Amino acid sequence: MAAGARRVCGLLTGRGLRVRLWDGCRRGCVSGAPAVEVPTAVQSLTPRADRRRFLGDDVAPFSAFLTDSFGRQHKYLRISLTEKCNLRCQYCMPEEGVKLTPKSELLSTAEILTLARLFVQEGVDKIRLTGGEPLIRPDVVDIIAQLRKLEGLKTIALTTNGINLARLLPKLQEAGVDVLNVSLDTLVPAKFEFIVRRKGFHKVMEGIQRAVELGYNPVKVNCVVMRGLNEDELLDFVALTEKQPLEVRFIEYMPFDGNKWNFKKMVSYQEMLDTIRQKWPELEKVPVEISSTSKAYKVPGFQGQIGFITSMSEHFCGSCNRLRITADGNLKVCLFGNSEVSLRDWLRKGASEEELIQVIGAAVGRKKKQHAGSPPYWFAVCDCYSIKESIRVFAAGGLLTGGRCALPLWRGRSRYLDFLLPDFRIVTSLVLPLRSFCSGPGAPHSQCLNTPQSSTDYLSNTHNNSGLQETSDHLTHVDRAGKVHMVDVGDKSISSRTAIATATIRLGPKVFSLVQSNQLKKGDVLTVAQIAGIQGAKLTAQLIPLCHNISLSQVKVSVSLDAATFTAVVTAECRTHGKTGVEMEALTAASVAALTIYDMCKAVTHDMVIEEVKLVSKTGGQRGDFLRGDAS
Repeated sequence: MAAGARRVCGLLTGRGLRVRLWDGCRRGCVSGAPAVEVPTAVQSLTPRADRRRFLGDDVAPFSAFLTDSFGRQHKYLRISLTEKCNLRCQYCMPEEGVKLTPKSELLSTAEILTLARLFVQEGVDKIRLTGGEPLIRPDVVDIIAQLRKLEGLKTIALTTNGINLARLLPKLQEAGVDVLNVSLDTLVPAKFEFIVRRKGFHKVMEGIQRAVELGYNPVKVNCVVMRGLNEDELLDFVALTEKQPLEVRFIEYMPFDGNKWNFKKMVSYQEMLDTIRQKWPELEKVPVEISSTSKAYKVPGFQGQIGFITSMSEHFCGSCNRLRITADGNLKVCLFGNSEVSLRDWLRKGASEEELIQVIGAAVGRKKKQHAGSPPYWFAVCDCYSIKESIRVFAAGGLLTGGRCALPLWRGRSRYLDFLLPDFRIVTSLVLPLRSFCSGPGAPHSQCLNTPQSSTDYLSNTHNNSGLQETSDHLTHVDRAGKVHMVDVGDKSISSRTAIATATIRLGPKVFSLVQSNQLKKGDVLTVAQIAGIQGAKLTAQLIPLCHNISLSQVKVSVSLDAATFTAVVTAECRTHGKTGVEMEALTAASVAALTIYDMCKAVTHDMVIEEVKLVSKTGGQRGDFLRGDAS
């Protein structure tokens, strides 16, 4: 062989010689394809030759067209079978749904199979079918059966909301589905209906149980965790894995068009892990494949395990091996990226296999090192003293404590600086990422303050004006200089604390009758009010500026109807085991529940009155118990 030349595999096609830069043939090459010598000067012109350096001589060859400029080999393809969905999950799409692509512009079954075959020939060994909801596509079973025939495809996975799973699963298994992921964000039926805006909780649970019975091990359960909505169910989900072969995967809340993403709703992986370890301190990490998106853990002795998908707090871009084809045939190399290439258009123009591979290779080659969908976890630290300023900080999604606030920055500058800080004093030029709020230089990760609550502590600890902690004799949230601040509860003792609050809303005869008979067009008023009250209690620290963010062990909200006075009485009870009381949580729960009743009934009449929002009783704390005189 001439000096400077390399032996490569050549495949003769109708468009000439297709060259691959590796020694020997691989799956997809025609048997007996000629071995040719390519001079060094010509090698630089070979498609994706710049990526060859990532393909070591001592490993099995992989398609250069599916290897990006950072050496990531894309063996995993996600194919969306439909844009349609039979649910309206709050974190996924608006209540009215999304504008659907005309059917003629969606991939046909033949086009899906053509693209799948092409990717498998290039080295993809796992295909996941998604949606929308893939199980509402009539020919889903046939598509799976055809995919199963592709030589080299090792795994067919399916992600579903579970509504149709129990009915279709025997046929799906027979057709060739290897792995199941079922989306389930709550174990409370009423809350399920609230989150997805549809009924169907029991169908999903039936589908999961059916999958276990048919031998799927593990059955993966995907749970999107949202603060104020379902983070209180973390332990319940973990408990599911004790006696069943389930892998519950907690997913950090991510921004998508239409879901009104707010970083304060996001519960980080580290916060979830800390919560679970309080109940199961023996929780141990489980090894996973390098390309896995999930950080896996297991409670010793439990049959199943849990995982965390940390798209926001700790992205896994460096090991990403995934590509996605949308229902209308666009190739996305990154879920968070806006760049798309229409493979459908190339197919319908009559492009050859070689041309399609070139298009795919070019798209993969443009894939960035990491996604740009990072959360706004960068803060400018400022002084702010007045109640007005505090409210403006919270409106901007900021953090506040002890006269110091942190304002969220997006890509280096605040979205709110222009209107928010004309008269604020920037006390430091330091702009810190949330994960950098650590106890000191070189602090171990376990000491980093990852949550909004912890970064609040950071801001308090870095404040140099010790006078802010000197409280007056009358108002604990006002110092001697008359400035507001958050009370330091660090030295208080931990005890069991409860609080009960009530709120009354006078409905009038007409509205009362509709509520009592559950005839309002907006739905079950009392159930929605209960859920809203529970959410309100959990969000109190975000609504009331100087309240501490505390862990609630229980929230109960009930609504009783008084036919004699045509009123609804909301009763909210909150419990915790901690250093500060839950009076504000109970009052917030009662207030929010009453406001929800008003909101759902205002289409009938505005002549309703919310009154007597009051604390009925409290127990625990330095000041002792309290019982309102008229409640005894």
